[in-house]
Amino acid sequence: MVGTGDTLLPPMTAEQGMAAAAAVVAVAFALCLTERWIVRRRPHELAWATALYLFAAGALSLWAGAALGWDGWSFRLFYAFGAVLNVPFLALGTVYLLAGPRIGHRVAAGVAAFAAFAAGVVLSAPFTAPVAGAALPQGSDVFGPGPRILAAAASAGGALVVFGGAAWSAARLVRGRGPRRLAVGNLVLTAGTLVLSGSGLLNSVRDQMEAFAATLAVGVTILFAGFMVMTTQAARAPLRAVDDRAA
Repeated sequence: MVGTGDTLLPPMTAEQGMAAAAAVVAVAFALCLTERWIVRRRPHELAWATALYLFAAGALSLWAGAALGWDGWSFRLFYAFGAVLNVPFLALGTVYLLAGPRIGHRVAAGVAAFAAFAAGVVLSAPFTAPVAGAALPQGSDVFGPGPRILAAAASAGGALVVFGGAAWSAARLVRGRGPRRLAVGNLVLTAGTLVLSGSGLLNSVRDQMEAFAATLAVGVTILFAGFMVMTTQAARAPLRAVDDRAA
């Protein structure tokens, strides 16, 4: 216990610390990408920054649940930000980067419409069981099929786009037509997506909220590394050429 005057505060648990760290990491990386977008106005950086802000909101919701106990609203926010909304924006960045702004803007309109609809469903869907206690609930235990279908579609669809982008850029590199940094960056992005997917598996199968929070922080860090590899000064000219051809 930590004393503050006459008040004793309980020590921060490992779950709370990991969730807070994940939120801080995600916000720091999101601010970095936001600054780059303000300077360069490259839409894939804005899409990736949005994904990281959503990851940060999910991590903050995880911290609130771990610190204060889970209730309906903390779980709804965690589920919306952490399970439904973030991966589609991550995939949108890949679309902008590889397909250019013309296709990217069209996909962005679809992603925005899906995000608005999905958020409305998650925030209004009735619970099938009470949400309370220190353990992170499972969506299958407290939600009906609607929110769970949306979460599966968002995660699977977004991951397929990220994986497809990595395969496409790797194939171009093999044929000698694509920049090496683009292929490597997409592979790193894929690794980060896999780590984040594994974090959900850890919590759903092992009920390990501490491991979930830790892998969230690690996954976001790997994602940011992939972003930086793909958008360094050396890769700027080839990426601009891709955008110009698609415009």
